[in-house]
Amino acid sequence: MSDRLFVATRKGLFTLARSGGRWSLGEPAFLGDPVTNVLPDARDGTLYAALNLGHFGVKMRRSKDGGRTWEEHAAPSYPSPPEGTTPNPPWKLVQVWCLEPGGTDEPGVLYAGTIPGGLFRSRDRGDTWQLVTSLWNHPARTEWMGGGYDAPGIHSICVDPRDSRRVAVAVSTGGVWQSRDRGETWAAGGSGMQAKYMPPERWGDPNVQDVHRMVACPSQPDTLWVQHHNGVYRSTDAAASWQEVRDPALSCFGFAVAVDPNDANTAWFVPAIKDENRVPVNAQLAVTRTRDGGRTFDVLLEGLPTPAYDLVYRHALAIDATGERLAMGSTTGGLWISENRGDTWQCISAHLPPVFAVRFQQ
Repeated sequence: MSDRLFVATRKGLFTLARSGGRWSLGEPAFLGDPVTNVLPDARDGTLYAALNLGHFGVKMRRSKDGGRTWEEHAAPSYPSPPEGTTPNPPWKLVQVWCLEPGGTDEPGVLYAGTIPGGLFRSRDRGDTWQLVTSLWNHPARTEWMGGGYDAPGIHSICVDPRDSRRVAVAVSTGGVWQSRDRGETWAAGGSGMQAKYMPPERWGDPNVQDVHRMVACPSQPDTLWVQHHNGVYRSTDAAASWQEVRDPALSCFGFAVAVDPNDANTAWFVPAIKDENRVPVNAQLAVTRTRDGGRTFDVLLEGLPTPAYDLVYRHALAIDATGERLAMGSTTGGLWISENRGDTWQCISAHLPPVFAVRFQQ
């Protein structure tokens, strides 16, 4: 199991280490600064962090010694819009929402998903970034819209471990997009989803789906799971089509999803009451788990608080490479770890800043 966990929060990046059967919290990096995501790159051990400093813009940091020291590197940057145009939303980086490594055959390749809806790729460990213009210039992108933020954003990037040319991204709000040629061309892959916040004639339109989070099973990458604004969905054909999970337990709404890296039929969710409330169902923080591809669910409560009004953001549920250890952080600064696939949870801290993302060092 992984004995190191990184926790990106509104007021810094925290590192937890496990020793002697206990988790300990180290001194934070970037104290006071919002850290929107973190990537420990298993290919070479480099650690990346994305910061959102408001008036001072988005900043990127990189560590080659596990977080002991940091250096600044380039942030993604949008090109100038065509002369005489005033695009809405503006072509300006608002946030790096997700960071993912390229394939094992692509040393130094990184992907960044951003608000307002741009996908960026670096070939040199973040020294420079290039906007993937084939997706940015796709005619369908003009219909993308904000889902919680004013502008659309790419929050999920899945690179096929068997073939790094195959990349899938999820957009809130803009559905799922697939490339089979490292981003040279793209096709919408949201067939089967239902956007019931739209007029009925557009419920099935792949380009208006509010996907909250998408994850792929590393050992069976043709199987992906999605937590959507209107339900839970599963794909077994590499995101080309999706099947709705009819009874996801407690609620079909939520943000976070994790999949067992060794068993594509096992996935975890954190259900909530949607739209106006966005709090746990019945004021009980809960995790739900399916072990049979979504046919049945367990409701996992042991060690989780009630009454509770925590929300778990889309990147704030993580699983390690063994599939045994999970971590979860909340909007009210709670952090829990499970050592037994979610059967029981231990509260590591109840007083962190709001948690944006958690990630194990693999």
